[in-house]
Amino acid sequence: MRILLTMCLFSTVIFQAVAQDLTDLQKKRIPDVEITDVQGNPYQTRNMSNDGHPFVVVFWKNCCKPPIKELSALSDLYEEWKEQTGVKIYAVSIDDARSSKTVKPFVDGQGWEFEVLLDVNQDLKRSMNVYGVPHTFVLNGIGEIVGQKLLYSEGDENEIFKMIKQTLSNN
Repeated sequence: MRILLTMCLFSTVIFQAVAQDLTDLQKKRIPDVEITDVQGNPYQTRNMSNDGHPFVVVFWKNCCKPPIKELSALSDLYEEWKEQTGVKIYAVSIDDARSSKTVKPFVDGQGWEFEVLLDVNQDLKRSMNVYGVPHTFVLNGIGEIVGQKLLYSEGDENEIFKMIKQTLSNN
């Protein structure tokens, strides 16, 4: 019982800190950090864009089931979402150097069509105050963070899609 109470208090403190950081990030852009694509080529995060359309950045880790469930759910809806909104999805793995070698084969096996990037040193993760995965950011057509979602429960993809559609109505 004591352990459970401690975990609940710890979770509350973390989520309060996350809520403050989420508020601080609103209307900001993705920080300029060098990460890599799954082939190991350097990738500057300032290049994340979608020709004036909204885009989504999902932080995930290969060993964690909730982000994989979220990305699979997004993958199932991706073509439909692209047709309706023009959205683009970036999946940013925060796997370390050792486990990042499994990301490309895993993604290929899943058949995910979105762009997958690697944040092996977790520089982007830290600069965006990502505390847990999945952590999903929705950006408008000019690259401003307009919404975000922490963690995943079945059906959360609907909330993400609402945020995407909201960016279109705010343009």
